Amino acid sequence: MYHTIIIVGNLGRDPEMRYLPSGQAVTNFSVATSRKYTNSEDQLVDETTWFRVSVWGRQAETTNQYLRRGSRVLIEGRLRPDPATGNPRIWARQDGTSGASYEVTASTVRFLSSRAETDVMAQSGELGTGPPLDIGDDDIPF
Repeated sequence: MYHTIIIVGNLGRDPEMRYLPSGQAVTNFSVATSRKYTNSEDQLVDETTWFRVSVWGRQAETTNQYLRRGSRVLIEGRLRPDPATGNPRIWARQDGTSGASYEVTASTVRFLSSRAETDVMAQSGELGTGPPLDIGDDDIPF
């Protein structure tokens, strides 16, 4: 069996890279995707879904070097379920409400923002070509 997921979104914070004792590089970052639609009561709904992404090897080093908060990326990879439940990881926010964390192991990371665009977005607080997305640390599940 095989599955793959494709995500296009913006980094919620700068990537964090570390090396395993074996010398293998791993970089972790969060990606926000958004969807706007009108619900049955004619109200505009803005839905944001967060993904935790892990990148390995040489691609991890390149990702850590060139991406930063606000960078637009396309991720191809596989979902990694919670080993205990087989579902997304469930966690509690500081306000007591529940949240879910979708974890992805990336096989491909494509940079969709130029360096200049990323610099401008980081300075202006925008996370993409659309309107600014106000993201506080409480909104990011990790």
